[in-house]
Amino acid sequence: MPAFALKDIADALDARLSGDGAFKVERLVHPMDATSPHDLILAFDTKLHAFLENTPAKAAVLGEGQEEMGKRFAGVLFVSRPRAAMAKLTSLFAIPSSEKKGVHPSAVIDPSAKIGKNVSIGPLCYVGPRTIIGEGTRLATQVSVGADVKIGSDCSLYSGVRVAERVEIGDRVIVQFNAVIGADGFSFVTPEPGSAETLKEKHSGKVETFNTHILRIHSLGAVILSDDVEVGACSTIDRGTVTHTRIGRNTKIDNQVQIGHNASIGENCLICGNVGVAGSAQIGNRVVLAAGSGVADHVKIGDDAVLMSASQLGGNLPSKGVYLGAPAQPRERAEEQFFHIARLKVLRKRLESLEEKVNLLERQEKKG
Repeated sequence: MPAFALKDIADALDARLSGDGAFKVERLVHPMDATSPHDLILAFDTKLHAFLENTPAKAAVLGEGQEEMGKRFAGVLFVSRPRAAMAKLTSLFAIPSSEKKGVHPSAVIDPSAKIGKNVSIGPLCYVGPRTIIGEGTRLATQVSVGADVKIGSDCSLYSGVRVAERVEIGDRVIVQFNAVIGADGFSFVTPEPGSAETLKEKHSGKVETFNTHILRIHSLGAVILSDDVEVGACSTIDRGTVTHTRIGRNTKIDNQVQIGHNASIGENCLICGNVGVAGSAQIGNRVVLAAGSGVADHVKIGDDAVLMSASQLGGNLPSKGVYLGAPAQPRERAEEQFFHIARLKVLRKRLESLEEKVNLLERQEKKG
């Protein structure tokens, strides 16, 4: 296990070092898990300070302003932005992959495929005709890559990933377990206007036409994942009908996300777990789609917009807009409605009380 001097870690984090910079640490741990003097404790949250009273660890990473707690350690790193520090720290202490370089004997590689230097292709993988895999890329066990695929350098495709024909993947892309990139889109049509189509056009509450037959629209496009994209476990990104489905540079997609055919997602977006993006949606740069939210087909979302958790967006969302609810609406309006709904029980009781008083007055007036 490699050891790092605190001074070297401080330089990597641009952190303020207090104490012995030569002191070496071997593991990055939660305060509850420290077992050795050479563990490096993460304790940004003051709620964790109770665990530091009797810790065997001699080094810690703390937030600025926590100097008093740092006095008990041989060395302390003080950081101003803890979450950003965690990104660098976890990268520094990352456990290297156990896969061996080269092609496992059980893998099936088409003779026309081009495999770069230092590539790992694990057991029971398949690589199709004319596919190109860049230098340093890793395919774990049982990864399937179709024909005419282009995969860049230093990518990681975890076990069970399925990459369909003609998909293009940039450099440093990570695709987690059992994700599917390039499945056919959910694209069908009826010979005559069907029930859903008619309801959408007429805004009617009554079904007047029927789906007597359903025709398949084939998916001729592909999927393009730009550099530094990450796709979570069991997520699916469908190929386009004629054009391509595109995911912009450095966008991060969580687990169990569905992205429909022809969708276009910009750069540096965060697509959280269980999000559904319907076909042909256009999503700008730096957009956040919180967990469980849904985006309707052909909707446009502007740059830097935020769709909050479990919200269902049926119309366009402007740049920097923050929307909430089902159907989604500006956050302030949605929160106002939630507040009024919560008061309905009290208002009903007050209304019933007023009604009783009015009825009593009316009866007294009739008697008088």
